[in-house]
Amino acid sequence: MTQRLRALRALAFAGLALLTAVAGAGQLSRADVARRISPPLQVGEQPVDTPAWPITSELTPEAGPVGWVFESIDLAPIPGFEGTPYNLLIHIDSKGTLVSVELLRQHEPVFLSGLGEAPLRDFLAQYAGLTLSRPITVSTAYGERGARGDDGRVVLDGVTKATASVRIANQTVLTAALAVARARLGFAGASQQAPPAEVRDDVYDARSFDALLADGSIAHLRLSHADVDALFADSDGAGRDPPDATVTELYVAYLNPPTIGRALLGEAGYAHLRSFLEPGQHAWWVATAGPDSFIDAQFVRGTSPARLGLRQAGTPFELRDFDIAPPPPPGAPPLNAALVLRTSPLSGLDPGAEQQFSLSFTREHGQILPQRVLREATLDYTPPAAYFHFPPAPLPDWLIAWRERAIELSVIAAALVLLSLALARPRWLSVSATRLRRFRLGFLLFTLVYLGWYAQGQLSIVQLTGAVKTLAAGQTLTSFLYDPVSLLVIAFTLVSFFVWGRGTFCGWLCPFGALQEFAALIGARLGLRPRRLPPALARVLDHGRYVILLTLLLCAALAPALAERLVEVEPFKTAITVGFDRAWPFVLYALGLLVLGALYYKFFCRYLCPLGAAMVIGGKLRRFAWLPRRAECGQPCQTCRHRCAYDAIDRNGTIRYDDCFQCLDCIGIYHDAERCAPLLLYRRKGRRVAPAAPRRRTAASATLPR
Repeated sequence: MTQRLRALRALAFAGLALLTAVAGAGQLSRADVARRISPPLQVGEQPVDTPAWPITSELTPEAGPVGWVFESIDLAPIPGFEGTPYNLLIHIDSKGTLVSVELLRQHEPVFLSGLGEAPLRDFLAQYAGLTLSRPITVSTAYGERGARGDDGRVVLDGVTKATASVRIANQTVLTAALAVARARLGFAGASQQAPPAEVRDDVYDARSFDALLADGSIAHLRLSHADVDALFADSDGAGRDPPDATVTELYVAYLNPPTIGRALLGEAGYAHLRSFLEPGQHAWWVATAGPDSFIDAQFVRGTSPARLGLRQAGTPFELRDFDIAPPPPPGAPPLNAALVLRTSPLSGLDPGAEQQFSLSFTREHGQILPQRVLREATLDYTPPAAYFHFPPAPLPDWLIAWRERAIELSVIAAALVLLSLALARPRWLSVSATRLRRFRLGFLLFTLVYLGWYAQGQLSIVQLTGAVKTLAAGQTLTSFLYDPVSLLVIAFTLVSFFVWGRGTFCGWLCPFGALQEFAALIGARLGLRPRRLPPALARVLDHGRYVILLTLLLCAALAPALAERLVEVEPFKTAITVGFDRAWPFVLYALGLLVLGALYYKFFCRYLCPLGAAMVIGGKLRRFAWLPRRAECGQPCQTCRHRCAYDAIDRNGTIRYDDCFQCLDCIGIYHDAERCAPLLLYRRKGRRVAPAAPRRRTAASATLPR
């Protein structure tokens, strides 16, 4: 058993070493850590196989490490919202309790120069004193620090406007801390699938030994010589014993439930056992009958039986003798050995789930240099469910984020359905200029206030650069799951590319784009005359968006630190994410763009926005030319072209979908007999014109960015 545990721990250490090589070394030296540790504690050297510093005490140097300190980047390089992992200095004690979590380095946009790092440091301070044996998650609502959830979880206070970022920080802390705890503390950790079952102390029924055997409370394995010989069938140790005689009978019973413990140990023995068991610690009665005992001659009380092992779901658990001599239970067969064995309090074993006990057998072959062959017989044991309370399985942290934002997601989903209906059947809405104006301004107000400022659903170029950095580092994009509002908008936008093109997001769902439209309205009320850039300059700036986009994506892959600074070309974080609560240069830049937007309609969207450039590329997936045109459009009628605030209609009447923001003005003019010049002309002449149906997109209708 000891050799197997050593081998499995060596594999765990090798896994940690591999993680270290992949993630890169941390930024602190032993001296840096020592400055953070107060006497009588002192910092030792890192083991070669674990990227963590052992903490020992000068008062008890013989006791070994009293804790471990490590950098999360070495063990859990989980990409953040921006694509770069956190680096946190984590300190755990020898019992698996978090002593402290210190921020070393982070690249989350909302904490860099938006909210600042103070809210993040306050969030990390909540981990002090929490145990790794309980699931820890993050709430979006503020509540009591360290509160217990209904399912046994510890729920931490979140950070407003940074929900996704702090959830990723929580995963970083837990992944790194559990990796060290498993490798150095023999700690299996809280189940990621479900909390361990809890023994029901209120359930007791006096049972005989035979009754406990019959209902599975005691597991029994009989091994004959034929059974043992079959274990060695593929070795030279096979075929040595008579087949029918019994070698041993193994009995195993979980002692924590009162029904089993009191029946096997007696009232006094069970009370003695429970008085010494620590929370989360488990004990078993293990015995053998027959010629062969599971205890060999070298066994020392208080240690682990060398021939007996325990696994659960592939994880080994060390069993140690409780150092009490259990009397033979009434009704039990003659036994050759019996022990009460226990696990570590930090084991994390689930007593209500299947446990696999193994009994090893050894045979030797050869005279001069004998070869030893080791085989194991296994006994699967699951105590009856009636002895336990089974807490419900906690949801994954990302799914909790979705559940907690169910109302916001429902409201936004309803708005997206409404927008889809408006774009799918735009005639009724747009034929009345007043109706369209009210609907559009109302929807843009919803986009700005609810989707942007309240729900934090502003899509950003940071999501693209973060995805590039994450993929370049060989990681997955699971961090997107922690931001359900943005993910919903992303999914809808991707679908809209195929149906309507790029303008669905840029024209209706971008909070900063909505803010620019309101800035233009305010400018008009103040008497500012709208202007248009010279066509040559407009083309240069338009193409410049793609240069900015390409530069940001290349920097994200090749120079991540530079990309973090260059993404500030986008004012979304300043104006939407933190609501202008930021350093004055950023605020001045965002306000300057809004002033330009009041003079030159949607200046940033049309000439500088790298996300808009990416949207144009996505809009190439559009399958329909859904904006109707007449033969007279542009030949000679120029009404729509002159009224298009986006300059998205050519002189020949063709709509450039790459530049169209889908304001629906041209559709309203097209269907309005009082505004459409061809309809007015034909009405005077007594002629009727049948509306042209939207045409399926062809290769000829595709246009390149101008």
